[in-house]
Amino acid sequence: MARRARGTSAGLDRERIAVAAVALVDRDGLERFGVRRLAEELGVDPMSLYHHVKGKAALLDVISEAVLAEVVAVPEGAPHDWEGVARRTAHSYRAMAYRHPRVFPLLVTRAQTSPVALAALERLVSAMRAAGLPDRVAADAPMVLFGFLNGHLLACTGSGPEGPAPVPEFDPDAYPGMAALASRWAGFGSVAEFDRMLGIVLDGIRGQAPRPA
Repeated sequence: MARRARGTSAGLDRERIAVAAVALVDRDGLERFGVRRLAEELGVDPMSLYHHVKGKAALLDVISEAVLAEVVAVPEGAPHDWEGVARRTAHSYRAMAYRHPRVFPLLVTRAQTSPVALAALERLVSAMRAAGLPDRVAADAPMVLFGFLNGHLLACTGSGPEGPAPVPEFDPDAYPGMAALASRWAGFGSVAEFDRMLGIVLDGIRGQAPRPA
């Protein structure tokens, strides 16, 4: 791709940079991502990017924010109770992770403090407080929920395309407990398994609510 000379208008803005950066990581992975490679992809001089984004670390934040924007949109008629908000957010987050498995590790390894990320957390904790959950629970719950989501989805998206993994096999003499449970792990990575595990997390949060006198 022909590159514009330094100092000429590149027609860039943050949105165009974000779209190209996400597409580049989706295709080639984070290991090969950098300012120069992105500039080549856009056909501009690397210095043109610095007018909009100050270096690689800032670019990684732009990428994170771009994929998180896919999660926060609230469809018309979506539930507003805290469990409904948590379930919708979790499933939208899962879908995003499978769309962008090479980008997803950024969300796990970097602090997410963009307005997009904070808006999603605000929606969740506000719904929890409105439901009467103690502030201590509302403060801890997002950490618990996203701890589960990040760990589970990192394991699932790192193993290949979406879909259940093969049933694991264990030597029943060496690992009798694991062998007895092996069939229970047949749906690893499936939506059904995700729903089941998400339910355990939400049940735990719900159990911290004050009980009626």
